[in-house]
Amino acid sequence: MKLNLTRPLAFIDLETTGLSVASDRIIEICILKVNVDNNTEVKTMRINPEMPITPESSRITGIKDEDVKDCKTFKQVATELAQFIGNADIAGYNSNKFDVPLLLEEFLRAEVDFDLSARKLIDVQNIFHYMEPRTLSAAYKFYCDKKIENAHNAEADIKSYIRDFLGAIR
Repeated sequence: MKLNLTRPLAFIDLETTGLSVASDRIIEICILKVNVDNNTEVKTMRINPEMPITPESSRITGIKDEDVKDCKTFKQVATELAQFIGNADIAGYNSNKFDVPLLLEEFLRAEVDFDLSARKLIDVQNIFHYMEPRTLSAAYKFYCDKKIENAHNAEADIKSYIRDFLGAIR
């Protein structure tokens, strides 16, 4: 599928030391940039976070402290990453809530200006939730293959919850 782009689009995914946007650090970054001619460029690198990776993060990512101890720090690669992204719009999965804010924190700590004001942010998770709603009505349709009658009526809603729960555990 060809994208009709007027500026590049950079898909970004991060692996991190944990889940705190303010205090955790990047341990791996991948940027797949789709240029306006639809050619793609990929940059993937592991990064020394200069702090321990949580056991939970290592369990999920498979990346341990010893895997990144000899890698460059974010400060050492920040300018290169900012130049690679260039003026691209940014996309990712759950990126508006996690990846982009954490990436901005890393650029801030590295004292590299990375301005989002002229960029579009596309969060694929938001698109997924729009296409596959995560509502009581959607759950009732999924588990019971029926439409809720009187949605947002307290008794109808509670009966739907129970049916959803029973449908989910069968």
